[in-house]
Amino acid sequence: MRILVIGGSGFLGQQIIAKLAIRGDKITVPTRRLLNARELLVFPTVTVQTGDIHDDHKLNNWVRDHDVVINLVGVLHSRPGQPYGPDFERAHVTLPASVAKACVEQGVKQFIHISALGADANGPSGYQRSKAAGEAAILATCKGHDALCVTIFRPSVVFGPGDKFMNMFAQLAKFFPVLPMAGSKTRMQPIYVGDVAQAVINALGNDHVCGQTFDLAGPHIYTLGELVSLASKWSGHERSVIDLPLSIGRLQASFFEMLPGDPLMSRDNLDSLKVDNVSDQPISPLLGIMPTALEAIAPMYLRKR
Repeated sequence: MRILVIGGSGFLGQQIIAKLAIRGDKITVPTRRLLNARELLVFPTVTVQTGDIHDDHKLNNWVRDHDVVINLVGVLHSRPGQPYGPDFERAHVTLPASVAKACVEQGVKQFIHISALGADANGPSGYQRSKAAGEAAILATCKGHDALCVTIFRPSVVFGPGDKFMNMFAQLAKFFPVLPMAGSKTRMQPIYVGDVAQAVINALGNDHVCGQTFDLAGPHIYTLGELVSLASKWSGHERSVIDLPLSIGRLQASFFEMLPGDPLMSRDNLDSLKVDNVSDQPISPLLGIMPTALEAIAPMYLRKR
């Protein structure tokens, strides 16, 4: 297959592209900076092209002549705004709609979009609301174009070697004797990055997944506090987690937002923690995967730290 992977240089993208390359698919990966995708250059069937994915003209040229388009673009932080900030709107709403439009116009056979578990137009955070708006924009754009197979995945928080989730908690545990955490009682259902990648691979060319939205969640549910404790324990720096009221957490997040770079925790991230991030349904048998337990993977890569 000829496959365009938008956002392919990221954590999940590298896993998907490795699996596609093993299959022998021809993969195109657009990126703003070639340096961001340098690890993909080892695959002989991967072509990395530089440019701005938000440029509709370039986007159309990239989509042209591909059988499948996979969109993995997502951001965790945005400037404030209602119902969601401008950075969320650009990455989660405008871009997916533009990709869907290009797929329709260029006669692409299949479009796979990665959303997020908890996407909800009425969710407490701008992140959740923007993810839902992106899904709605895709479905509205593709309505009536039955030749295009559209599949949406909603993964829970994704873990694996190189993740920014369990590794972040392990890093904090290295430097702090206790870990104060707002929203520590929020329940989560983390899923292994390799399982998400395999679900995407198994969806390729599968007519049964067309027009469907799938939750992707792991086999076990934990509180955020439990995940922080496990990350610290498995990395060799076992720490106690102190539950903070959300009001204090927001003050903490406000401070983080003033620091340069992406904040460790934003107020919008805290708003997402007001609701549990779990699925009420098992992974569909149509996807052909058995979710991997956190305990089978995370201790190995956290111990290496």
